[in-house]
Amino acid sequence: MSIITRLSAKIVGIVFTILVIATINFILIHATPGDPALVIAGQSGAADPKFIADIRAAYGLDQPFLVQLGTYIGKVLQFDLGYSYRQRADVSTLILERLGPTLLLTLSAFFVSLIGGVLFGAFAGKRQGTWSDLAISLVSLLLYATPVFWLGLMLVLIFSIQLGWLPAFGYASVRASSFEALDYALDVARHLILPVLTLAAIYMAVYTRLMRSSLIEVSHEDHVRTARAKGLNERQILSHHMLRNAAVPVVTFAGMQAGALIGGAVVVETVFSWPGLGRLTYDAVTARDYPVLLGLFLIMSVLVIATNLLTDFLHRLIDPRVKGR
Repeated sequence: MSIITRLSAKIVGIVFTILVIATINFILIHATPGDPALVIAGQSGAADPKFIADIRAAYGLDQPFLVQLGTYIGKVLQFDLGYSYRQRADVSTLILERLGPTLLLTLSAFFVSLIGGVLFGAFAGKRQGTWSDLAISLVSLLLYATPVFWLGLMLVLIFSIQLGWLPAFGYASVRASSFEALDYALDVARHLILPVLTLAAIYMAVYTRLMRSSLIEVSHEDHVRTARAKGLNERQILSHHMLRNAAVPVVTFAGMQAGALIGGAVVVETVFSWPGLGRLTYDAVTARDYPVLLGLFLIMSVLVIATNLLTDFLHRLIDPRVKGR
């Protein structure tokens, strides 16, 4: 099978998956209780039946369900995510304004958790049975059992309120718009530290435990014993024969956790007042802004698919067995 054929098949599969997800999202959203027309009427301070009927007609809410679904899927195919009747703006515009901070947060947390999990897991696995192995395993277990929102609040209490080292909330300082490019980037990076650590902690704990177990298992394989028999030192064996093989299941599992990572961003962004898709999702849920919710769920699904593609790329980098597939 040629590269073009494989690529075309993958693109078709991705598009089909996105359309199925969009359909399921539409069905689930419209199955929830509540009437958007009543919400709009309440915000306008009017409850006249004629006014409510006009609102339903204006937003197509008076159409049969299948007609509404077909209209929505048709707009998705045209990259039209609809119009927010609460914020009086295009959904695509609202999402694009918040997409950058969310991508910055989730991608940073993804790489921090993955790299940290591999390093700490390898360190613990190489020192199996020692006090350092016990300490890393204990901390990993505690982090895994800690609620995300509680961890975020504790980090704010310690590093922002008690020590004053890092900002507690927001994306940048109030005066950040007047900063030079480098100063602005550093200011955003300082605001990013606590949200990233909060979001990455639970996943780093999982990857650490998985990497530790994987490294211990790889250390007993035949090719590692052969490398020792050839006289290679432990550093060469670890870097050339153990790390890459042991990291394969960790990277695979990280791709499977991409959806949970993006979902966890909703909680973290709310705790730290991070102006991303998570905050927008929270506001849309409380206001029952269905077009925004549909757009957000669709974009988050696309982000999960993109993260899985990134994971697949990383998998091919570290595992030579799949490079030709």
